[in-house]
This record gives sequence, structure tokens and C-alpha cells, in this order.
Amino acid sequence: MTSIFDQYEQASQVSQKVVPASEQMTSSGYINMQLEDNTPLFSKQRMNFNPSDLITHVAVASDYLVLAMANGKLFRMDLKMPDQQEEIQYTKIIQPNSRLTAIFLDPLGYHLLLAFAARNKDGSPELVYLHRKSTKLKSVSKSRNYEVTEVGWNYENRSTSTTGPILLGTSQGHILEMELEADSDKMFTASQQYWRQLPNYLPLYGGKEIDGLIFDIGKGTDTPITGIQFHRVNNTSKYFIFVTTPTRLYQFIGHAMISDDKPSLQSIFHSYLTTPETGFQEIPSTLKYSKLQFYFDKSNEPKTFAWLTEPGIFYGQLDPSSQQNSNSLFTQGELINYPTDKGAGKESTPLSFVLTEFHALVMYSDGVKSVSLLNQELVYEDRYNSEVHGKLKNIVKDSVRRTIWAVTDKAVFRYKVNREDRNVWRIYSDKEQFDLAKLYCQNNPAYIDIINVKQADLLFTKGDYEKSAEIFAETQSSFETICLKFLEVHQINALKVYLSKRLDALTDDDKTLISMIVIWMTELYVSQLASLRRSGKDNSQEYHQFQSDLEVFLLQPKVVQCMQHVKSVVYDLLSSYGDKQNLIKLTVINEDYENVVAQHIYKKSYQEALNMLQSLKKPELFYQFAPVLMEETPTETVNALISQGAKLSPSKLLPAFLSCENDDKHASEITRYLEFMLQNFNVKDKAIHNYLFTLYVETDKPALMRYLSRQGRDITMVNYDVHYALRLCRENGLSEACVTLSALLGLWEAALELSLQVDISLAKSVAAMPEDVSLQKRLWLSVAEHIITKNQDIKEAMQLLEECSLIKIEDILPFFSDVTTIDHFSEPICQSLEEYNNQIEELKLEMEDATKSAECVRNEIQSFRNRSVLVSVTDVCCVCDIALLLRPFYLFPCAHRFHTDCLLAQAQPILAPARRNKLTDLQRQLAVLSNVELSTVTSSGLPLREVLRSEIDDIVASECVLCGEHMIASIDQPFIADQDWDRVMKEWE
Repeated sequence: MTSIFDQYEQASQVSQKVVPASEQMTSSGYINMQLEDNTPLFSKQRMNFNPSDLITHVAVASDYLVLAMANGKLFRMDLKMPDQQEEIQYTKIIQPNSRLTAIFLDPLGYHLLLAFAARNKDGSPELVYLHRKSTKLKSVSKSRNYEVTEVGWNYENRSTSTTGPILLGTSQGHILEMELEADSDKMFTASQQYWRQLPNYLPLYGGKEIDGLIFDIGKGTDTPITGIQFHRVNNTSKYFIFVTTPTRLYQFIGHAMISDDKPSLQSIFHSYLTTPETGFQEIPSTLKYSKLQFYFDKSNEPKTFAWLTEPGIFYGQLDPSSQQNSNSLFTQGELINYPTDKGAGKESTPLSFVLTEFHALVMYSDGVKSVSLLNQELVYEDRYNSEVHGKLKNIVKDSVRRTIWAVTDKAVFRYKVNREDRNVWRIYSDKEQFDLAKLYCQNNPAYIDIINVKQADLLFTKGDYEKSAEIFAETQSSFETICLKFLEVHQINALKVYLSKRLDALTDDDKTLISMIVIWMTELYVSQLASLRRSGKDNSQEYHQFQSDLEVFLLQPKVVQCMQHVKSVVYDLLSSYGDKQNLIKLTVINEDYENVVAQHIYKKSYQEALNMLQSLKKPELFYQFAPVLMEETPTETVNALISQGAKLSPSKLLPAFLSCENDDKHASEITRYLEFMLQNFNVKDKAIHNYLFTLYVETDKPALMRYLSRQGRDITMVNYDVHYALRLCRENGLSEACVTLSALLGLWEAALELSLQVDISLAKSVAAMPEDVSLQKRLWLSVAEHIITKNQDIKEAMQLLEECSLIKIEDILPFFSDVTTIDHFSEPICQSLEEYNNQIEELKLEMEDATKSAECVRNEIQSFRNRSVLVSVTDVCCVCDIALLLRPFYLFPCAHRFHTDCLLAQAQPILAPARRNKLTDLQRQLAVLSNVELSTVTSSGLPLREVLRSEIDDIVASECVLCGEHMIASIDQPFIADQDWDRVMKEWE
């Protein structure tokens, strides 16, 4: 359990948290809701254990904690299993005059190095190794001459038994390369240890080479090394090394010698032996210490670094793969000042710090503060009660688990980082790094809107109006406000960009705003084009660009759809500017060709109107404008109509034809079109034929007779109204046409009477038309009566007898006058008597043939009465192949024989429904009626049983089922039914 002081301290952290002053952002269209997260960036929790003595040193890696205490013991604990704790005495292996100066734990948490320094001249520095799985301390004997102050671990090492190549920094400024293996004790003897002294970094000292000088960054001044980090560059053999002293940051980069998958880092320094001293950053300091920290991204690659010095923290972005500056491995290096309290002077230099992605958590003896790496503001402060916990000793970070640990004399605290990137977007926005701000705003639409508004305002201030308009269109800022901003500075192009972007973002439901933007943008384009035309720049590149932009705008799907609702407004707008070219283009885009054609007709450009109509697939426009065009240019209009062929309906053009002047020119052109349609497309519309008939009656009589001839003499096949045609012809006195039409209607007497008034040959043709012989004879007699009564010409009457075989001399004799003598008719009378005689002889022959046929039939009937057939005992039924005499049977003249029941089964499916029902009813009566009822004598003199059986025989045995009419009718049916096919196929297999 934590003490009451700890609880008070944790509860007071919220009130101690420093809230960064945020600049008032430009307002956006979003509702002003609470955007800040009030959760502290860092929350502290004390570890629930009490060390046995005061803590002096700490190391944490991969959730493994190691503490060194004043009583000479090491405390080790796996943070995943807090119950497993142990203490190890480390003073037994070291010399009495040595003191512990630092402990180092590798990133895996398995290899621990303890560095000791001499207390006085009698002691010597020492390095001790301890493995996680062991309690045995091992002295690295070859390091006795070096006081190790820093260890550069191999972050690529994944072995728990060996450290891999590592770098050691000493208090004299020496850098050593070594590797330790936990399982081999020989590794810790002076002769077996893997140990290399790196070559001298400064071979030239004082103008001459110093023999035997080992790697000495301090140039012989015993400058301690305070930090070492080395890492591979992108999985290559290239490595970079950072080394720090209290005043300098050195950078080395080069290719390491790889053997057995282990790098030899000494080769990296070879390229620096013959070059002047370069590749370091120097910051003056009076301190004896400094700290170097790296921040690793999620892929475990170093991303940033920070170097704690007296003036401040030198911070930069790591970019070892960049070749822009071969002398530096980092970019954007800057010195970050330490945080200060309000109303107080400058703070003293921190004792230690850890680096996160966006903050540096610095440690003082009495507390911890966090400063933003982006804007150098104090964002967190935590004071410690030294009376309860003691002074802070160190703050360290688990680079693998990304946890932060602070250690006092008496306690260990863990810091949790709570969404430290929550305000990064705002800081980048304040620094005008808008792309980075959007990257860290976590896709929050309110944050993105604030960033966009600020970026757009900045671009507007700088005069980059079009880019500003593009970004303003992505914000929720007031539409009217943004439009006014660009109008006030007369930036029409930028305004068009803004309107275009807003239009793209609108949905189909925003019809009102879409309509407004479309009309406004069209007006802006047209206004600019009109201004250029007035200034004589209609052939300039600027004019063509505006024209092209307008055409692209009008072709956008959303604009095309909107134009269907606002086209009248846009047409009026274009007309007001006199922009006929774009007006025509717009009507073509909108497929609103009616206005284009109407304008051509208004300008009396009839041929252009016809050309436009012919180029379109809009037949309704022909129907609309045909009346005017037929009136003005009949020939050209008819040519255009003929070119359309079946695309146009002649019946829909009738109003246009009827509205024309009734002169010969218009009538001939209309007739030409109608004749073309009838001849090529077989138009059968009665209205068209009636109108053409009318034109023929009024203008072309010969064409009328040809038309009647083509239509034929079948009233059901003609396409015109015969009654209307007859009335029209009568009104116009067309007797010949009236004869034809009367005959077509069956008014034979009227047709003949009228034809006799016109021409005798026409009358004869009418008389020959009827198919009814009696009617035809009556008409011919009328013709004969007319000829004889009018002319009394016996010769002509005799010719009429030759033309028509239906009338005889005796039929026309009554038409002659009483004074006419018989001598004139002797020849026709004799011929008529001879024909009668021939007919009598033919009738006699036919009677003799009929008598002979009747005799033959009587003979055949008599022969059938005496005919018999023998049935043998070996005969079988044609259906069941069982002896025929076993059951009642039927015997047919064709010699086929069937049992009664077999024949019933075969005949019943092929009977008609009525006969099948009749058969079923007869069988039911035989089965149901009693013997007394069946024995009743019917009116025919036979018992009812015999009558029923006789009727059954008539139905069943009317024909043979194997050779009768049914078998012939079913010749196209398959032998095997579809439903039996599968069964039969299986039987044949």
C-alpha cells in the first residue's frame, strides 16, 4: 500500500500540470466543442516494494529492473512477475578501494555490466559482468586499467548468451570494442577476452605523430565519454556511431568488417585517421557530465536523438541514409532551453533525462519536468517530497517496452505516457507546418478544419489566392464569407477555383446550392470572355484558355444534370452577354436543340435549321418545326424528310402538311413525300392514304386511277376509306373513279349504271367482276338491254353473246322489238339448241354410271353377309399373347384379335374425352344395374344388357387399334415415351 504522502502526491499531479497556452485558431464551420484532452501527458505510479537500503543506481531493459543499493547489493526483479525478486552481494568480488560508478543493462535485459572506479591511488578501476540467469559475478580482467563510463550496446543482438560486439567508453576518452559470452568462463580471462582498442582518432597531435596513442577523443586531457550509440544503416554493412563528451558530440559513419555475422567496428574509424578533425558538434559546458538519448520508432529504428548539455538539450532528426551532408548524420538540429518556473530565474542543469517522441522528460534532484521538443514549452511538472522519498537519483527509459522509470533514494516510480501526440497537430499548425499537423491530428475533422482554415488564411495573406481557394473549399467556413474575401480583392479566378471545389464536394441533395454555384460560375466565365471581347482580345491565349475552361466546366456530369433545371436562366444569361457561340454549345451539351433550331428559323436560316435537324436523332423536333419549314422551303424540307426515312411517322407530319398553302408547289412536294413513304416503307395508315387520295383528286386525276389500280379490288385490302373516296369523287365529278369505288363497295347496279354512261367497255368490265354467277348474268343482261334498247344493233348483240357465256339467245330476245324477224337469230338459236342436246346426252351417261355403281355396292354388301373367319385354339391375343379363347374377345376383319379387357385398356387412352366419358358411363351401368333391370326389354325389342354391350362395342370396336386411323395419326409419336426412357435404357443395359 502507498503511504498517505504518496496518495496526496499522485492526486495533486493534475493541479501541478502546466497547461500550454494555445493561440486562438481561426474559426471554422464546426461547432465549437471541447477539443482538449485534460488527461495528464505523464502519470506517475510508485512500485509496490521497499528496497533494503538506499538506492544508488538503476537500469531497466525489456521489463527487467536492476537496482544497486548502498549496502553493496544488487536487487533484480522481472516486472512481469513481481513476486520473483532477488538480491546479490557484489562487494565480495571487487577490491575494497573501489566504488560503484554506474550499471549498464543491455536492451534484452540479460547482460549487466557494473563499472567501478578507484577511491584512491591504491585502488584501480574495474568492470564486472553478471548474466540474468546467474548469480555469479565475473570480473572482466583486461579492463582493470580503464574506468568505463558508458556502454554502447548492440541493438541488433538477439542472443541471450552473448553481448555481441559492443563499445565501451572510458573516463580517459578511450573507446574499446569487446564481446562477452556468459556461458564460457574463459571469456573473462585476460588471454581469451575479445578485446580491441580502436585506432587513434587524432593521429596528428602538435604537428607530429604520437606513437602508441590509443583512441583518445580528449586529446590526452582525460575527457570522459558520457554517451555511446551505434546502429546499422538499413540492413547494410554501413554503421554510424555517436559519441559524446561533456562538451562535444562526435559522429562517425563507415562500413564495418563483417565476419561470422558480427561487425568489427574498428574499421569504421580507419577513414578518419588521415583526415582533419571533423564530424563533431561542440557546445561549451562547465559540467563534468552530459547525457545522450535516442528515440526509436515502431520499427525499432533510431528516429531522433537528444544530447543533454549545460546550455540546453541539443535535439535533431536522425537521417544516416542522407547523402546531402557527409559530415553530419542529423538534420534540423536545435538547442532546446530548459524549462523555467513562472516568476523564477533560470533552472539549474538537469541531472538526467529521457527522450520520447515529442517530449524530453528532464530530472532534477527534487522533481521531473517535461518540455516539448517542438515548441520548447513546459507541459508537465512533478515535484518530489525529498523527506519522504529522498532525492532523485536517475530517470531511465526501457527502450524496448518504452516505459520510463524514476528512482529516488527510497522508491522507484513508473511514468506512463498518455497520448503525448494529442496537441502535436496544434504545434505544427502554429509553426505553419500544415502537412505534419494533418498527419498528427488523428483524422479528427474538427482539427483538420482548423488547420485548413489557418493554412488557407496564410496563403491568402501571401497572395497565393488560388491555392488558398482550394484549401478554403475543404473547410467548413461560411460560404458567403469566403466568397466575399476573394471578391474584395478582385480575385475572380481564385473565386472560380473555390466554387468549383465546393461544387465537387456537394451531394445530389444540395440542389439549391448546386444550382446557385453553377449559375454563378457560368456568369463569371461569360463575364470574363465578354470583357476580353470588348478589349479586342478574343484571339488571345487567355481568351482561348477561358473558353476551354468553360467548356470543360459545362461538360461536368453534375453541371449537366443541374442544367436541366436552370437552363432557361443560363440561356437568358448567355443571351444578355450576346454569347451566341456558347449558347449553341450549351444547347448541344444539354441536348436542348429546340432553342438552336428556333434561333435559326428566327434568323430565316432555314437550311441551317434543316441541317441541324438532320444531324440529330430527335424526330420530335421535325414534327415541331415542319409546319414553318414546309411553308417556307417545301422542296428542301421534303428532301430532309425523305432522308430521315422510317425515322419519321408520316401521320405525325399531317398537321404540318395541312397547314401549308393549298397551291400546286406545296401539293406536289407533299405528294412526292407521301408516295416515297408508300412505295418504300409500305405505309398503311388510313389517314395518310385518305390525304394522298384527296391530293390526287385535286391535282392529278391520272395518278388517282393508277393509285386505285395499285390498291386492288379487295375492299379488305385497301388502305383508304372507300366511302370517303366515293363521296369525294362524286363531288368532283370523277365518274370513272366512282365506278371503281362503287364496284369495290358491291354496289354493282349503281356501278354498272354509271359505267354505261361513261363507256360500254367499262360497263362490260364491271359486269365481269362479280363472282356470283347469277349476279354476273343479271349485270350482263343489263348491258345487253342497254345495247339492244339504245342501238337495236343485232350484230353487236350477237358479239355480246360471244363475250359472255352466261347469257343465251333466249335471254335477250325479249329486249328486241316486235318488228324484228326471227331470221336474224336463226344461227344463235340453232347453236343454243345444239348445246341443250349435248347437255342431255351427258346427263344420260351420268345416270348409267350411277346405276352401275349402285349394283356393285349391293353385290359387296351381300358378299359381306356370308363372310366368316376361323379361330384356332392356338390363336393368341395381340396385346397379352395369351390364348384368345380363354376370355371373351374381339375379331377384326384385318385379322387382329384382342381380349375384351385388353382392347378396352388399349382403346380407352386414345378415345376423345366425350367418348371416353360415354364408355365409362356404360361400364358403370353394367356393373351397377341388377339382372332384372338388365333383362328389361327396351323399345328396340332387345334386353337392356344387349343394348349397353352393343353401344360399348360401337365405341371400343369401331376400328382396330393397330391398323386404324388412330395408328396412322400417331405415326410421329416415339415408340418409347419420355417418362419410360430411363427405365427402358436400364433394361437394355
